[in-house]
Amino acid sequence: MRIGLLTREYPPEVYGGAGVHVGALVPRLRELVEVDVHAFGGPRPDAAAYRPAPALDAVNPALGVLSADLEIAAALAGVDLAHSHTWYANLAGHLAKLLHGVPHVVTAHSLEPRRPWKAEQLGGGYRISTWAERTAYEAADAVIAVSEGMRADVLDCYPALDPARVHVVRNGIDTAEYRPVTGTDALERNGIDPARPIVAFVGRVTRQKGVEHLVAAAHRISHDAQVVLCAGAPDTPEIAAETRAAVARLSAARPGVVWLQRMLAPEEVRQVLSHAAVFVCPSVYEPLGIVNLEAMACGTAVVASDVGGIPEVVDHGRTGLLVHYDEADVAAFRTGLADAVNEVLGDPERARAFGAAGRERAVREFSWAAVAAETVDVYRGVLGS
Repeated sequence: MRIGLLTREYPPEVYGGAGVHVGALVPRLRELVEVDVHAFGGPRPDAAAYRPAPALDAVNPALGVLSADLEIAAALAGVDLAHSHTWYANLAGHLAKLLHGVPHVVTAHSLEPRRPWKAEQLGGGYRISTWAERTAYEAADAVIAVSEGMRADVLDCYPALDPARVHVVRNGIDTAEYRPVTGTDALERNGIDPARPIVAFVGRVTRQKGVEHLVAAAHRISHDAQVVLCAGAPDTPEIAAETRAAVARLSAARPGVVWLQRMLAPEEVRQVLSHAAVFVCPSVYEPLGIVNLEAMACGTAVVASDVGGIPEVVDHGRTGLLVHYDEADVAAFRTGLADAVNEVLGDPERARAFGAAGRERAVREFSWAAVAAETVDVYRGVLGS
């Protein structure tokens, strides 16, 4: 069985959860089937690489994405099945289905109709991305949702889909890579005091990840704790400016605010997560939330919003606390975040119990080997083998 796996992100060019997913899944898949990776970006030793057409550099970036999709589709002759990840590669998979007569499987990491704020980033390109996603999903031979919550979202957004074609294969976590560590050198280099409690956030500066809600909530979080924001790659200059202003106001109002505006190396992330008293995930939309698994695997208590697939990862009252998110009442959400964080900070013994239970759950239920095996089962079902 030869699979053409199509993705925008692939190591070392990874900036989000879809890239983490693909980077971890491919080695496990290659133990079971033949996999040709087709990715956007620079050359890699283990993947074919594509860049948008240079003639489209000065126009809406969505058009450049489609130009790369055309090249990828042309290169897929000879595969038995195309498997695409995110809208950036979905159209390539759909075109391969039409051009080469092979099945197309889509993994749903997020859904464009659930991310209307992307219109700020893409302008009219958001209408193109939404069209590309809908076209690919409705014609796909199978859709893999990364959580039960995501499956419900897929069927809600695309009711023309036959529910029998939508399968759930949850994301995984490498618990050998994400594990509790004792070193503190990376913390100290980045201005974080390992002797003081740490409230940590790791994610991109985007509406989806809800960092603005955490920054607002942090005014109410105990001043005995540090607030460490590992937050970079803003979607737009406007969001970057808003975040800078909000963090400046927070820093003026309380001590211990550390904002790291770059992608951290894995060893740095491990130290931040391992030494955090609590990890906070304030996302307003999250199909599963690999970052919560990363924190849990590092033995850290989690406070998270109750959106999407997060409740399937964070076990409320056992591995952390969930806070209800209501778009119509963000003030209540922000207050709830602060209260939940303070509750965990105020009971270190309970926080340690949350962390231990989270680590155990990550090891037991979320291995990438299981994800790969279940993914291959979907392939076999589509191919009738």
